[in-house]
Amino acid sequence: MDLRIATCRPLPEPDVDEEILLGALRARGIAARMAAWNDPAEPWDERVPTVIRSTWDYIHDMHAFRFWLDRVERAGPLWNPGIVVRDNLHKRYLLNLERHGVPIVPTELIGHAARTTLAKVLALRGWGDVVVKPAVGAGSFGTQRFGPGDLSAGNAHLQRLLSEERDVLVQPYEPSVEGHGERALVWIDGAFTHAVRKTPRFGTDPERVSEALAIEPDELELGVRALEPHAEKLLYGRVDVARGPDGRPRVMELELVEPSLFLKQSPAALERLAGGIARRLH
Repeated sequence: MDLRIATCRPLPEPDVDEEILLGALRARGIAARMAAWNDPAEPWDERVPTVIRSTWDYIHDMHAFRFWLDRVERAGPLWNPGIVVRDNLHKRYLLNLERHGVPIVPTELIGHAARTTLAKVLALRGWGDVVVKPAVGAGSFGTQRFGPGDLSAGNAHLQRLLSEERDVLVQPYEPSVEGHGERALVWIDGAFTHAVRKTPRFGTDPERVSEALAIEPDELELGVRALEPHAEKLLYGRVDVARGPDGRPRVMELELVEPSLFLKQSPAALERLAGGIARRLH
């Protein structure tokens, strides 16, 4: 059985899941290989199933990535499916979750053509310590934290992102990420498998995560609610949560395109992913 795993080259940071996933698939007789989604020499029209994993540079050419999604899905199966991926490319999905009653980190979405300042947003919302980031992003690209004394730098960052025709999110900084931590809840083939604690990450900071952790019951309940509209279509997913001032978890991000799944931390999750791929190929 042949399988393409969509990535990008060069990778903006190492993908520690890549080699162990390839090994787990080989053990099942699956001839999987990595292929850069925007490689013009790659025959994407061939009827070969594709799993999206580390296409982390798509954020710089959304038009081309959407075209690639259409092309690949016309040729053969795509996991996660295009209907899910397209809906998850822009973080306006957070506001959709909120409209459906799913608690999220409070979010102000600023369209790229807007004429506003960070000071106006903070005055409107009553926020002080905030995070400013692109509404289309991967990793910590363009993500910065600004306190009440950093308004000038924060507004310069906001205007820079807007000038690049990027929509922008402004959110209050959640102090809980420094204690309980931001928790990434990993979903594979029909079930949550494990969580990791993520250290706050800005700009070019490296990603630092814990060993595999059990998922807290209230975080699990929130994760199930966040994934409910897509669950039956998913091969993989991740729900990143943080606790608000009331101690209750809120969705920070819902990652259904190309999330790290922290397979190195959980051999059981690795086996579940390889098994889920094998079943779909059969």
